[in-house]
Amino acid sequence: MADSDPDTRPNVLLVLTDQERYDLSAPDGPPAETEAIDRLSSEGLRFERAFTPISICSSARASLLTGQFPHGHGMLNNCHEDDAIRPNLPADIPTFSELLDANGYDCTYTGKWHVGRDQTPETFGFSYLGGSDVHHDDIDDAFREYRRERGTPVGEVDLEEELYTGEDPRDGSEGTFVAATTPVDVEETRAWFLAERTIEALESHADGDGDPGPFFHRADFYGPHHPYVVPEPYASMYDPDEVELPDSYAETFDGKPQVHENYLHYRGVAGFDRELWAEAIAKYWGFVTLIDDQLGRVLEALDEYGLADGTVVVHASDHGDFAGGHRQFNKGPLMYDDTYRIPLQIRWPGEIDPGSVRAAPVLLHDLAPTFLELAGVSVPGAFDARSLVPLLENGGTVPDDVWPDSVFAQYHGDEFGLYSQRMVRTDRYKYVYNGPDVDELYELEADPAELQNLIDHPDYADVRASMRERLVEWMDRTDDPNRGWVPDALDLEETSAD
Repeated sequence: MADSDPDTRPNVLLVLTDQERYDLSAPDGPPAETEAIDRLSSEGLRFERAFTPISICSSARASLLTGQFPHGHGMLNNCHEDDAIRPNLPADIPTFSELLDANGYDCTYTGKWHVGRDQTPETFGFSYLGGSDVHHDDIDDAFREYRRERGTPVGEVDLEEELYTGEDPRDGSEGTFVAATTPVDVEETRAWFLAERTIEALESHADGDGDPGPFFHRADFYGPHHPYVVPEPYASMYDPDEVELPDSYAETFDGKPQVHENYLHYRGVAGFDRELWAEAIAKYWGFVTLIDDQLGRVLEALDEYGLADGTVVVHASDHGDFAGGHRQFNKGPLMYDDTYRIPLQIRWPGEIDPGSVRAAPVLLHDLAPTFLELAGVSVPGAFDARSLVPLLENGGTVPDDVWPDSVFAQYHGDEFGLYSQRMVRTDRYKYVYNGPDVDELYELEADPAELQNLIDHPDYADVRASMRERLVEWMDRTDDPNRGWVPDALDLEETSAD
């Protein structure tokens, strides 16, 4: 466009949460209050089948930046751990944010980063506005200074109703911190602080204090990742006595990979009973509602500053959380929907029919080319993702033979070491390749809780073969380094099964 022509490209606000389950904002999900997310769904579009390419923070966030599966960008596990396979993203991998920055977008960022031990959002085209924590990034002291000024320094308050993993759930000297009630005011939570910083960024954009072009702002909340530490009224908003545990709590581990049962002990929750899980889940729901209320404040700011009509708003999460599903805590080498299915809502005024729902399977890192197409920027060939724009415009009428009917994901292990997994999922079936153990096959329509592994059931031999064929084709198409030997292993298994 000529220099004198106005830039009519939309602004973009991406709100990414950390470890938020899909079902909490689904119409038929648990009774957690998600008024702001529901507003995005009613004013925009909700994806029923959105998934993360990998259920671990650094890897998923690197995929979101690069539009690549983890085996493409190489960040296979968390960058802050001592055993990180790749602590930083290679400089030669293109990212959507650098391309937006180079093409006239004013890119700003608040909150969690966790994509590079020695890198920050500013490495990738963003102006970082603060809000990190010590554990994951420690690239900003603004929140800690804010709390000192308010007289409630971080780490110097007496928590209540503390819950830990291990033999004694009330003993903080061992185990992992799961949940608690904090006596601080809502205005002293990191969630409130990050919303406030985001609102300040929106005000600056509205006032024209930044670059003259459109803006892209990314707000990354620390939560509802454990520990589920929330203040009142959220701490007691949900009564544990009224919490219904997920159907998958009936897990017996019969016919499952051994690591599934081992993980109860590894994560320290083998002794958790229904009462303890209900207590933890109630706090998790409270954390979700706390963050949702902060999202509501951000949406109100968009209205107040006159930015709503010109801004595409996206809400998603890097991955889910077991929160008692399959009796598990956190995440790990278990490729259930609890941690792989994610919320995804998009509001685009004037382009998306309000209240739309899409059943097409999509991936978190499909957002990378989506942002570039919204900005009119060419998508790099290195991206291994599809723009969602065709699903957003014109009622999302994309022919079935154009949009794939399956998604793929992977896992490479975390603190306990490498554990190779690959997954292919359609609307009806899920197949999981487990390098070290028995594979998994679930019929999702009949068994949505994924309790019965059908991998050796003779009636599902054709399904097993078809899903394995899909997986091998995807490995070839994406240059998965395991494609050199996994297809042969699967062929051998099929031969032995026959």
